[in-house]
Amino acid sequence: MTTFVEAASPHVMNTYGRVPMALSHGQGCRLWDMNGKSYIDGLGGIAVNTLGHNHPKLVPALQDQISKIIHSSNYYHVPGQEILAKKLVELSGMTNVFFCCTGLEANEAALKLARKYGHDKGIDRPEIVVYDKAFHGRSIATLSATGNPKVQAGFGPLVEGFIRVPLNDIEALKKATAGNKNITAVFFETIQGEGGVNPMRIEYLQQVRKLCDENDWLLMIDEVQCGMGRTGKWFAHQWAGIVPDVMPLAKGLGSGVPIGAVVAGPKAAHIFQPGNHGTTFGGNPLAMRAGIETIRIMEEEGLLAHAAKMGNYFKAELIKAFAGNKGVKEIRGQGLMIGIELTKHCGELVKQCADNGLLLSVTADTVIRLVPPLIITQAEIDEIIAILTPLVKKLLATTA
Repeated sequence: MTTFVEAASPHVMNTYGRVPMALSHGQGCRLWDMNGKSYIDGLGGIAVNTLGHNHPKLVPALQDQISKIIHSSNYYHVPGQEILAKKLVELSGMTNVFFCCTGLEANEAALKLARKYGHDKGIDRPEIVVYDKAFHGRSIATLSATGNPKVQAGFGPLVEGFIRVPLNDIEALKKATAGNKNITAVFFETIQGEGGVNPMRIEYLQQVRKLCDENDWLLMIDEVQCGMGRTGKWFAHQWAGIVPDVMPLAKGLGSGVPIGAVVAGPKAAHIFQPGNHGTTFGGNPLAMRAGIETIRIMEEEGLLAHAAKMGNYFKAELIKAFAGNKGVKEIRGQGLMIGIELTKHCGELVKQCADNGLLLSVTADTVIRLVPPLIITQAEIDEIIAILTPLVKKLLATTA
């Protein structure tokens, strides 16, 4: 057995604060590192591994596709694109899809759509409303739309054309945009992920949809992390009974195979014309097969209802486990996207939990994020809570 040496690579750019371990293989919601140590997966590759690891229906389908064709080019028709696009249109109530490889690319495409939408209407300097604590990616444009000064530091000058507002405050949105003829879109995550698992309220989502309709703005909802069944509906905004004009997707759509998509409704579906946007790898046959099979398996196994049920159980048990602990400010989220906000920084918990056989992450410095595979069982949730609870309580009990 190969033993992993816990040392930073001298050849890989130092862009991640890595936990000193390397994963070897997985099965369901369990992973093993190169030294044979076992972990329960509370992170799901950051909401990517929808079907867990080594799923018995997904793996043979991907092997079959690899044996046929992995990549061709968008010079030619890719049949899987039409199959997956048709399915996403059916699930979303929208009309057309552009495929790319990542959530960043999907969000970048959404920003381009919003700008061209404005130019097509005669607006020379289009402006897009974005939000405090948002995270849309690390390209220069998506970084500029992101609401985290720490992430933006060192990369100025940022791209202009963004107006920033607070979450869940319709009056603040109206005030920030009053009389501004350059606004073309409002862009946000239904549940902010990197910003600390912060949900948009149902009534707020409905109010923004109405405001966009009244002003002929595009409603653009980033479902990269909270979409694909994670909350118990295909897309988190569907809890509010609304349909956006533009919806970036990625992460869980391919169960680990890189894939992104921009789903558009009638107002945005035909803004891009040949030559306006493109991608080399986006929509390749392997990624399309991964998306098609992921959705098929989710439907066959009833994973939306399962995610909602397990999420309710998870949240209730966490509330019970931390009842009366003043160091736990709030337990929030929906379905299997849960944040536990503490009163103190808790980044050290990532390694402490890994040392004890649990993988998770910390966002916004003080929020424990749990986004496990959607196949997780009640027993596995109990295991996560049993490992996590004493570590959190010990951290909160320290005075440093």
